[in-house]
Amino acid sequence: MKKVIYNIFDKHAINELPTVLFPGKIIVVINPREAEKAVDYLLTSDILGIDTETRPAFKKGQNYKVSLLQVSNRENCFLFRLNHTGMTPAIIRLLENKQVPMVGLSLHDDLLSLHRRAAFTPGKFVDLQDMVGAIGIQDLSLQKLYANLFHQKISKRQRLTNWDADILTDKQKAYAATDAWTCINLYEEIMRLKNTGEYELRMRQEPQKLQEAELCKL
Repeated sequence: MKKVIYNIFDKHAINELPTVLFPGKIIVVINPREAEKAVDYLLTSDILGIDTETRPAFKKGQNYKVSLLQVSNRENCFLFRLNHTGMTPAIIRLLENKQVPMVGLSLHDDLLSLHRRAAFTPGKFVDLQDMVGAIGIQDLSLQKLYANLFHQKISKRQRLTNWDADILTDKQKAYAATDAWTCINLYEEIMRLKNTGEYELRMRQEPQKLQEAELCKL
């Protein structure tokens, strides 16, 4: 039976879906020695999911450097607390690696934030936003993509929390790990559907265009 997917997922339906959470082990990295061990381990993986978090700014002219780099394989997610470690040689080695694909979403923004901490030459990055068009999906947000392909909700409640806090809460850790790990799931499912054709694409109009179409009928 073919999987039904939509070019545009109904955002109102997302709240009714069950929440997905990273099921593996989460390891917080707070010093260069831990970073070295984490990177050595991660580079033995066949694929990695990647994302970043930055402390939100609520005042005009207020800006913060990227606080967290989360990198996950299928079983373990490492949270590199860049506000504690800085961009260590090991972290730069990870970001410059050309062997293990590092999958994320809207990577231009993440790489720009990381470059503000240190210069490096990006390695083997794969942006999900460059892939989804191959199966007809127009949505570009992580939450909508996951809801569309897996019928599960990625909660965004922790997004605007303080990522520079001395100690991250369990909810922050789970949120960060989930965002990185789900990128792997999306990559593998998009590739599967693209290679097998085992999907049915159903077309929806964007709300604004739908409203314009209705007005034209009057």
